[in-house]
Amino acid sequence: MTRFAPTAVDRRILALAVPAFGALAAEPLYRLVDTAIVGRLGKEELGGVAVAVSILSLVIAGSNFLAYGTTQRVANRLGSSDTSGAANVGVQATWLAGMIGIVAAPLLILFADPFADLIGASDDVLPFAVTYLRISAIGVPFVLVGLAAQGTQRGASDYRSPLIVLVASNIVNAAVEVVLVFGFDLGVAGAAWSTVVAQVLAGAALLALARPHLRAASSPRPTWSEMGPLLSAGRHLLLRVGAMLVVFTGATSLAARVDDATLAAHSIAVTMFLFLALTLDALAVPAQTLVAEELGRGGTGAAEVNRRAVRMSLIIGVGLAVVLAASAPLIARIFTDEGDVISRATAALWFLAAVLIPGSLAFATDGSLIGAGDYAFLGRAAVGYLLAVIPIATAIILVPGFGIAGIWTGLLAWMTLRSLVNYRRSRQVLPYPL
Repeated sequence: MTRFAPTAVDRRILALAVPAFGALAAEPLYRLVDTAIVGRLGKEELGGVAVAVSILSLVIAGSNFLAYGTTQRVANRLGSSDTSGAANVGVQATWLAGMIGIVAAPLLILFADPFADLIGASDDVLPFAVTYLRISAIGVPFVLVGLAAQGTQRGASDYRSPLIVLVASNIVNAAVEVVLVFGFDLGVAGAAWSTVVAQVLAGAALLALARPHLRAASSPRPTWSEMGPLLSAGRHLLLRVGAMLVVFTGATSLAARVDDATLAAHSIAVTMFLFLALTLDALAVPAQTLVAEELGRGGTGAAEVNRRAVRMSLIIGVGLAVVLAASAPLIARIFTDEGDVISRATAALWFLAAVLIPGSLAFATDGSLIGAGDYAFLGRAAVGYLLAVIPIATAIILVPGFGIAGIWTGLLAWMTLRSLVNYRRSRQVLPYPL
């Protein structure tokens, strides 16, 4: 029987969580920098970026199975000493990422206008949304290949390499964006181009650094039979992520239908959520690796990994909530100087502080369930959570006066339900041995 001492579990989780945070922060930090800089151009520009980011999130987060599914399968095989099998998983994930990216980028470019209109962009916001989306689409294939590479590296407990690459890419993005937006006066287009440059460089570097973990593969060519298990996991994880993104995209669409100030304020709150959630997800990602690894070797330490990850996540979640609630008015002013946006954003950030507490439980248990390969449950449950908040969305449409408070009340209810159901499931899937 294999059991970790609690202190050893904590050390392993934290040792992986620190570099995981930096790696996970890459994509949201691109958008955080874009939002902060574009927010100085005007609320129409800020609203346009919010709409475009919502659409891009559907593609990028919808492809997160390339990282999550790969992490679980690589770690599981390494746990059972199957080095060649682990390398095969990484190779096939990389091929699959390239295929999806090559299809997704042209679609985003061709249909940018109707996609943005579908989200609810007003006539004033639409041109900026379309511009940002069409340019950003160029970087999508490189982001997806980077996700597959990170999944391979995480499965092998190599969290440091992605951290170095993605920190460097964010520095490049920030520097280039300031020059393009303010130096060359390119506005929203400059913000998008700087992100594309950073994503191309990061994708190429991540793939190069993942190659040592791929050398033991039995074949470097795409093999549909080998892609099958990843596609199966991806189907359930895509359903999960898709349902989750429908919640946030729907919230953005509701905000767009209220007024431009509400949309801009909601954009600030969502951007902060995506950034702060990284701290919690940084604990969930090591749980994926360690739970899968422990199950791969047939041990019983997976339940202890889950318990310790949940405990640490709750402590950090409460801490983040307190800091955010106290600093909400100041944070709103960092992004904009327009009074109507500041007041709405402050209210949304207070709601976000409350969301972080159940969110800490939901994120940690998500990581453990992914590590256990419980993909089918995660997909079905995510659809259930989505259906549960439809009445709240309907009320907001019928009574626009609910505004930003109504939107974030719905998000709080959604996250609370998700945390409770996930926790119960994790105790069933990963029970302590008698």
